[in-house]
Amino acid sequence: MPPRQRLTPADRRAQLLTVGARLFAAHPYADVLMEEVAEEAGVSRALLYRHFPSKHALFAAVYEQGANQLLAETRLAPTDSLVDQLIQGMDVHLDYFVANRNAVLAANRVLAGDPVIQTIMTNELDALRARLLTVLPLADESTREAVSGVLKSWLVFVQVLCVDWLTHETCTRTQLRDACIGAVLGALRPLLANDPAPDWPSQGPGAGA
Repeated sequence: MPPRQRLTPADRRAQLLTVGARLFAAHPYADVLMEEVAEEAGVSRALLYRHFPSKHALFAAVYEQGANQLLAETRLAPTDSLVDQLIQGMDVHLDYFVANRNAVLAANRVLAGDPVIQTIMTNELDALRARLLTVLPLADESTREAVSGVLKSWLVFVQVLCVDWLTHETCTRTQLRDACIGAVLGALRPLLANDPAPDWPSQGPGAGA
């Protein structure tokens, strides 16, 4: 074990989260041991357990940090075209999913149905939906409710499709991204007075890559 560094409680927690995130990304959930986290962080198991009482608690904190990072890096602004915003948001998420494949699969497969993990996922999807609602041209409250329902279902669709893709890559990453974008544009068009992305079909597969 390397010599222990003296850190503030906040810095120590951040260090443990960094080590945990790296191990959960590199290994399946079942293969990550708290003893290994402590060893890599250069701390005692007792100190690790004071910050995180269980592997589940550490994973939940790591996954919540990842969700917050994704929200911070997803840029949704009315000044950009809807397609550009969707491409950027999908690319940010796919970058994270690929780099953290084991963690994403753990959250969606091993810990599927876990209330803590599900709450983290739901909160992120709700935040993304709220942001998308602010950049779409919504004529009235009725339209807003209809679009909100479409976005809620679409975000779950994207989540399921991306997790399946991580398990078995049946298409390229660009094809996956464009399929997700095409799905939401097709679902939104009947609800909006003006086409939110009139040039999308003519761009062709992978044009935004």
